[in-house]
Parts: sequence; structure tokens; C-alpha cells
Amino acid sequence: MSEVNCTHNCNSCGETCSSRGEQASFLEPLNPSSTVKKVIGVVSGKGGVGKSLVTSMMAVGMNAKGYKTAILDADITGPSIPKSFGLSDYGVGMTPNGLMIPATTATGIEVMSANLILDHETDPVIWRGPVIAGAVKQFWQEALWEDIDYMFVDMPPGTGDVPLTVFQSLPVDGIIIVTSPQELVTMIVEKAVNMAKKMNIPILGLVENMSYLICPDCGKQISVFGESRVDEAAKNNGLTVLAKIPIDPRIAAAVDEGTIEFLEAQWLLEAVSAAEKV
Repeated sequence: MSEVNCTHNCNSCGETCSSRGEQASFLEPLNPSSTVKKVIGVVSGKGGVGKSLVTSMMAVGMNAKGYKTAILDADITGPSIPKSFGLSDYGVGMTPNGLMIPATTATGIEVMSANLILDHETDPVIWRGPVIAGAVKQFWQEALWEDIDYMFVDMPPGTGDVPLTVFQSLPVDGIIIVTSPQELVTMIVEKAVNMAKKMNIPILGLVENMSYLICPDCGKQISVFGESRVDEAAKNNGLTVLAKIPIDPRIAAAVDEGTIEFLEAQWLLEAVSAAEKV
């Protein structure tokens, strides 16, 4: 198969093509007991923009469509996924042959996260980059992922060791870039876009979090952080804006209470559809 024309997950077709250049040689195989059909990364150029929230809500949306869904929390030093799903008191089991068994949320989403293997969720993970990258590979290779249709990978912010490890080691079928409505958004988005392009990873589109606030009295839409620049950033990079998530107290409450999968929200319907088409 031609390297130029290959646009799919080579890990699943049996071909020897290498559309991602050298990346193909670094792909880590799953253990024989696991099956993951599609891997979607959720990335951001900077921290604090709601990447873990988007990861959680994307998994919830895909799970609601009847797909077997999982989350691999690759944000090893700042894992927040278990908290969002009320899994703080859950641990990770082991199969007789030594594979980790992911925790399962109330609606059946499978989760692997560093916080599930710590004695206390507030314990810091004081590891150097290579160790953190190794933990991500372990979550991929040494966990029992049974018949997963879509796995969402919550990556740490930036373009450092762990995002690079995920892009090189996992057969990532596409990424969603999360941003916020601030003036530096164009620069931050372009960093993430340029990394994805260098790694030949398809970009599904942009999601803007904290996009606006709806006044509870008059219903007016208020741009708390100034006018959004996400449409401009999307146009400049030939991308689609998949969603604009508002500042909504219900979201914060659901995350704090561990009930994110029961939050009734329609903001990410287009993003879920985009992931479904991968």
C-alpha cells in the first residue's frame, strides 16, 4: 500500500504501510486478550482549558450511542477522570494472568487512571518523564480492554513527553483539540495543530470550553473572557469548530459530585458525530 494514500490505522489491517513515517515502528501492540477498534486523543496546548471534561463528556456521549467506550487517562500527574465519574473509592483489579482490570463507571465506561492505583487520590505522582511515559504504555498494553469500540485518551497539556509517547505508541485515529476563548488561543491551537501534523495524526476539530455564560435573569449570552477567537483559529488552520461549551454551574457540580455521566447536555453532539465517523 502506498505510504501517501494510507490514512487508516495500520495496526488493524495487516498491511505494512507507514503513512506516519517513523511512527509506525514505535506502535505498541495490545495484549492478545484486548481489542480496541478506535483511539481518539483529546489534547490541549495549555492546561486548565477543560480537556478532561471534554474527554469525559465525549466518552459519555459515545457510550450513550451504544458503543463500548473506554478512557485511558494519560494525564498521569494530574488525573481527574476518576473524580468526574465518582470512582475515587475504586481500585484496579487483576486477572489471573496479571492484566489490570479497568474500573467501570455506573453506565459501563471503562477507565484506567493513575488515581485508581494510588493509596490516596491526593498522593502526588513525583515521576520523571520516561517513567510517566512508561505508565501510559502499561495502561495500554497491560490492562484488559475487552471489545472496546472507542477509547478516548485524556492527554496532559502541551507537546512534551507524554503526548509524544501517545502519538507514537498508540494507534491514534484522530484528535480533538480543546481550547478556551482567550487572545492567545490562536498560538496555543497552532502548537497542537503543528504537532499533530508532524506526527500525521488527523484532527477532528476544535472544542472551545468556557465559551460563554447565559445570564440566569435575562438569558443574554455573555462573553466572560472576551470575544471568542476559536472560529478565527479554526479558519486559519482549515479546521471545524465542533462545540462551544458554556460556563454552566451544572457542569462543575456534576464533576464535583462524580455524576458527569448523568448530566443532560447537548453541547458535544457534533463532536461525538465526528468521532463516530473516524
